[in-house]
Amino acid sequence: MANAKTIGVGLAGFGLAGRYFHAPFIGAAGLDLRAVVTSRANDVHTSLPQAEVFGSFDALLEHKDIALIVIATPNALHYQQACAALEAGKHLVIDKPATPTASEARELAKLAASRGLVAAAYHNRRWDSDYLTMKRLCADGVIGTPLRYTTSWNRHSLQPRDVWRQRPGPASGVLYDLGPHLIDQALQLFGRPEWIFASLYRHRDGARSADPDDGFLLHMGHQRLSITLEACVGASGPVRTVQLDGTKASFLKAGGDVQGLQIMRDHLTPDAPGFGEEERTQWGTLWRPDGSSEIIASERGCGVEFYRAMARAIEGGTPSPVPLDDAADVIEIIEYTLESARTGQRIALPAQ
Repeated sequence: MANAKTIGVGLAGFGLAGRYFHAPFIGAAGLDLRAVVTSRANDVHTSLPQAEVFGSFDALLEHKDIALIVIATPNALHYQQACAALEAGKHLVIDKPATPTASEARELAKLAASRGLVAAAYHNRRWDSDYLTMKRLCADGVIGTPLRYTTSWNRHSLQPRDVWRQRPGPASGVLYDLGPHLIDQALQLFGRPEWIFASLYRHRDGARSADPDDGFLLHMGHQRLSITLEACVGASGPVRTVQLDGTKASFLKAGGDVQGLQIMRDHLTPDAPGFGEEERTQWGTLWRPDGSSEIIASERGCGVEFYRAMARAIEGGTPSPVPLDDAADVIEIIEYTLESARTGQRIALPAQ
C-alpha cells in the first residue's frame, strides 16, 4: 500500500464534528488534510495552518490534489454534497447520519460502487472503549447468550440553543444526532431486530410541538434478547451507561468515551501516548449469578483506526470501514422509530 500521506483530503465543515472528531484523526492516520470549506477561516488557520480554506463546496470538488472528501456539514446537506463528490470522482466519508433517509444512503452506495470509489459513513463509535470491551466479552463467551442490553446517552442541556440540530428541518433532533451511534453499536453487536417500540420527547425549556425531539426511548428486540436505547437532555451524571446481561454474566459500565475529552479538553492528538486509554476508575464490572464480581479492563479507544482503514481501502482495495449500506440499515431503524413514536404502535420489521 502506498503511503497514506499521498491521499489528499478535503473537509467540508469545521464545527464541532469537523474540528474535533474528523481533523485530528485524519492527521493522526497519516492522511494529508489539504483544504477545508468553512466560514470559520481563523479557526482553520490556527488549528491547521497548512490547509487551504475555501468558501464553497464546489471549490473543494475542483481541487486537483484531493482524492477524499469528508462531509461534516448539517445533515440536510449530506445527500446533495455526497452525490456531487462521487460524481466528481472523489472517495467519500459522510458524518453520521449519512443521509436523512435510508433510500438516499443506498443510492449513494450504488453510485460509489458504479464509480469504483470508496464511500463510508462516520460511525466512529465502533472504536469506543465501551463498545470494544462489550464486543470482546461477547466474542469470548464471557457473557453467554445475550438476554438484555440497555444503554443511555445523557446530557444536561435544558436551555435551547440557536443551532441547526435544534431547529425544525430534515434529520434534526437528538434521534438523528445520538441515535445513529447507539443503533449502530446495537446492530453490530446483535444484528437486526424483529420489532421496535419507541417514544420521542421534548424536555427543553419552552419546547414546542413543532420542534425536533431532544430525547428518545427506543425498545427493540429479537428472539430472547431485549434492547433499550435512550437519550436524555435532562439527565445529570455519567454521559454514557451500558448494561449487558447474559446467561453467564452481566457487564455494567458508566462514563463517556475519553477520546473526545482528550482532544477538546487535554489538547492531545490521537497518536499521543495513552490516547484512548481509560482510567481504572472508569472500567466496567462483570457480575456473575453467584454474586461474585470483577473489574474488567477497558479496551483502548482507537478512533484513528477508521481513517487508517479508509486509507487502506483507497490505496489497497480493502473494504470500506463502514459501508453506506450499514448506514442505511441504521437510518431505516430511525425511520421505524419515528413511525412507532407517531402511531404509538409496536412495529414488526420485515425480514431483509
